[in-house]
Amino acid sequence: MRIIAGTRRGMKLFSPGKLKSRPITDRVKESLFNILRNYDLPDGAVVADLFCGVGSLGLESLSRGAKFVTFVEQDSSIAVTLERNIEKAGFVKDSKIIRADAFKVGAVVGCEGRRYGLIFIDPPYTFTADVGADSLLGRLLDLVQGQADAGGVVVVRTQRRIVLLERYGRLQFVERRQWGTMAVTILKLGGK
Repeated sequence: MRIIAGTRRGMKLFSPGKLKSRPITDRVKESLFNILRNYDLPDGAVVADLFCGVGSLGLESLSRGAKFVTFVEQDSSIAVTLERNIEKAGFVKDSKIIRADAFKVGAVVGCEGRRYGLIFIDPPYTFTADVGADSLLGRLLDLVQGQADAGGVVVVRTQRRIVLLERYGRLQFVERRQWGTMAVTILKLGGK
């Protein structure tokens, strides 16, 4: 696992001793960030990386010009590896780690009232089997609506067979891409 583009291009990321995460391949990550360029992201954006693991998507965002990233990870042993990756990349001042259950706290708007232009949601696949409005994922999408900027983009990673709803409150389906056994759905925050 490495950062594939930007100021930290080629930097290898530390990974946890036990395989507790589902790392995204370089090819898929490159494709995803090529898609995000269509939305002028992540350059200059405030980003949240939920269920971030070792921080691959958030660190890639910072390397590609994101302004700030909030990482949310519940597993304390993985968070230690995340801290090492942030320090190695030199992004300590440009990021914050929240050790919490992202389903409960979402993207965590800070005391500065910082809202997010880009939010990555990558929970364990078992938590995305039910995508209804009142499901765990649906409630999380409802929560992050209040944490995203107007026009903010939310990227949800699931298994390929899982298809999200067309709308979750003000979050509207924009596009869906598939690679191998995984899929990414892009939602955008619209008006009331």
